[in-house]
Amino acid sequence: MNDEMKDQQTQKANQENPTIETVVHGKTMYQMMATLAAGSHMPAHSHPQEQIVHILEGKMRLIVDGEPHELSTGDSFYLASNVPHGVETVLPTRVLDTFSPPRNDYLAIDQKARHGAL
Repeated sequence: MNDEMKDQQTQKANQENPTIETVVHGKTMYQMMATLAAGSHMPAHSHPQEQIVHILEGKMRLIVDGEPHELSTGDSFYLASNVPHGVETVLPTRVLDTFSPPRNDYLAIDQKARHGAL
């Protein structure tokens, strides 16, 4: 595989896999920072947690139950439990996400990363 193909694969992986990091969590809440590359996509999904999306910088399209919402620096959006939503980033974007109850799956990923397992 040549260097150009490797660069394209790395760029694609960065677009599809946001960097996530736990900020703080408690018994009933969880907060994380996500960094997404421009042009990244997160397919529609849902979860039992309520979620507040707050854009620290950048611009993205949050597609909620099929309806697009343009969000940019300083904007926030509330997602109720089990509402289908996905993301398309327009610019590189940093997001502060708050969940209640906590996302144990993200806590486990973060814990593995801190212990060098990822």
